[in-house]
Amino acid sequence: MSEVNADIAVQRFARLSRMPLEHVGATSGLAPREVWTSVRDVFRQREMLDLLIRRDLKAKYKDSALGFLWSLARPLMQLAIYFVVLGHFLGAARGIPDFAIFVFAGLTAMGLFQEIAVGGTGSILANAGLVKKVYLPREVFPLASTGSALFNFGVQLAVLLVATVAVGAPPIHLEIIYAVPSLLVIVVYGLAFGVFFGAVNVYLRDTQYLVEVAMMLLFWASPVVYSWQMVDTIVTNQVLVDVYTSNPLTLAVIGFQEAFWTAGDALTQPQDLGLRLTVALIVGLGLLFASHRVFLRLQGNFAQEL
Repeated sequence: MSEVNADIAVQRFARLSRMPLEHVGATSGLAPREVWTSVRDVFRQREMLDLLIRRDLKAKYKDSALGFLWSLARPLMQLAIYFVVLGHFLGAARGIPDFAIFVFAGLTAMGLFQEIAVGGTGSILANAGLVKKVYLPREVFPLASTGSALFNFGVQLAVLLVATVAVGAPPIHLEIIYAVPSLLVIVVYGLAFGVFFGAVNVYLRDTQYLVEVAMMLLFWASPVVYSWQMVDTIVTNQVLVDVYTSNPLTLAVIGFQEAFWTAGDALTQPQDLGLRLTVALIVGLGLLFASHRVFLRLQGNFAQEL
């Protein structure tokens, strides 16, 4: 009997020796093959990604009476403050028709970018327990933050559409097509920031605070509560205007305003907005690829640093 068991064991080891070895674990190289392997691993874990998105959404509003409606509290409060203080007290609304729709369109776009970038930056630290105990493609954590941000964005976008109908200016015009490239630009750049700074934040914990400050600067550097036409009129140096306009977030915010703010159809807008958004998207994809490569390089010591 023992001889039979020994033969079975020998045959089993022989079969195992003929099986090709498959790498299991986080890749840390920068070769194109390893980048593709990382993307494939994320796709294989798409069910886990879905669970992480659901977990983030449920945890954020756990034991809350209003639940997901709280995702509207901050942008609506910002809208009220900017509409009253900037729009009427400081007179910003005088040259901007349907100022409330204008501001809320910009807040919806900028809010999505900020939530993706800030959430991605803190995603690895927030999931330190999983990173140290279970192997998962680390990219799923900033992706889960992006999915949660897109859900909140969907709720705010629905409110924006209802508001446009309420004021009698629904976005039924050809410019609505600008919403697609603008959304892609925001998601790509936000994810690129989140992936890069999420990895750096593991090693340098001050990164998350730096990103929050940068978000504030980017907010005021984009035409959210003031119009692009004001910048074009006040700034006499055309080169500075072109540099300002070439900011991908500026283009994305203008694209959202063009799509949902029909009162701005008669106003002058940047030339070749569609082409500018396309170029910004291509550059953003390159930035996302570079950020992912840096992420792969740094993720090897995540568990030790955490």
